[in-house]
Amino acid sequence: MRRVGWLLAVSAVSAAGFVASVDSVRAAKPLERLTALAVDMSNLAGARNTATVDIVIDRWSTDAERDMLRAALREGGPEGLLKALQKVKEVGRISSEGSLGYPLRFARQAASPSGGRRIILGTDRLISFLERRDQPRTVNYPFMVIDIRLDASGKGEGKLMPLAKINTDRDHIVEIENYASEPVRLTSVQSSKK
Repeated sequence: MRRVGWLLAVSAVSAAGFVASVDSVRAAKPLERLTALAVDMSNLAGARNTATVDIVIDRWSTDAERDMLRAALREGGPEGLLKALQKVKEVGRISSEGSLGYPLRFARQAASPSGGRRIILGTDRLISFLERRDQPRTVNYPFMVIDIRLDASGKGEGKLMPLAKINTDRDHIVEIENYASEPVRLTSVQSSKK
């Protein structure tokens, strides 16, 4: 189990027309767009899989949102955090080639002493009908967590945990457990910050 202080350290006229207009507004005004090559090295992949990932950040999570999520985790554990996170307004999206993607619900950044930045992103993940019905062990990993480190030029690397469990210990240190043997590596990360 990895201990990561990501909350503490950085302490979808017609329906199709509506979605298209929302997407065009979103695409016109993102605060930041990150692209990366995702390399799945886990024991779940079978073979090494790669894909280009696009992350759009429309807004940063507020201190109040961060504090509310932290309190929900302390008071209600992972279930409390999940319920609270699902009520938070979307902050952006993550998608891969040919996919609609997932809404992101948490985005924070912190400056590093070298002039770069650390970006932490999180969301609840889609749990399919079959997964809900069959209740495999993966249902205990309802979060997606992304940790990106950028240098001063906006280039860097990161890790993506598509199946994560978030909990806190008695000292209120956030613990993030990845379901797979290791996170998906994000290489060649490039920021196009507005």
